[in-house]
Amino acid sequence: MIFYFSGTGNTRWVAEQIAKGIGEALLSIPDMIREGRNEFELREGERIGFCFPTHGWQVPRICRNFIRQLSLKNKTSTTFCWGLTTCGDNTGETMTILNKELQAIGLQAETVFSVVMPESYVCLPFMKTDPEDRERWKIENAERQLYHIISIIKDCKRGIEELEKGATPRLYSYVIGAYFNARMVTDKKFMVDPDVCIQCGKCAKICPVDNIKGTPPKWIHNGRCTCCLACYHYCPTHAINYGKITRKRGQYYFNKRVDQR
Repeated sequence: MIFYFSGTGNTRWVAEQIAKGIGEALLSIPDMIREGRNEFELREGERIGFCFPTHGWQVPRICRNFIRQLSLKNKTSTTFCWGLTTCGDNTGETMTILNKELQAIGLQAETVFSVVMPESYVCLPFMKTDPEDRERWKIENAERQLYHIISIIKDCKRGIEELEKGATPRLYSYVIGAYFNARMVTDKKFMVDPDVCIQCGKCAKICPVDNIKGTPPKWIHNGRCTCCLACYHYCPTHAINYGKITRKRGQYYFNKRVDQR
């Protein structure tokens, strides 16, 4: 059983590869929340995994809230639990934060990984999408890494930590990341250019937390926005922006270049 959250598709692709490789069910955290599902029954010997993107060097709020409500039947002391986070560069102490949340429900991710994927957060002056060659390199490298990760999960190898934490992980997660997630994860800066918007409704369909309604889109400020930027990146005409800073920034979602062919 693999629970995952993904905004621009990086984590979804990673989780799909692992699910195919180990032959276990893949469950979308936003879908489970929509359906009001938080109780699950583990089969004998079934592994449990959590896949999500690093948001501001922390676990996304939607994932933390889901874990706090999670109830697992047939969980035992030998249940193998693992975690994987995707990131554009490094993770800080994201997986330490994950395990603090899991500990509260009697779980620990004994084996943890990070997978570097193309950058999608573009709302700070120094954050941009990757050039095409680096984007391609990251995906190819991730493909090679996943063969290794799948073999470890399939064999339930415990105590493995393969993470890109960065030079000062505690500073990233507990100082910068704490401020970022408390103050900068908001939908208040999203705006749409009505002269560019083609009213396709794609942003509302792609929003994982159902925070967008109508055409042209309006953010309903339901307090659940994760700032995943799916609405921004999937917009076919670049009509959506996050303040002024993204107006000249690129767009990225997994397989975007394939879709454009």
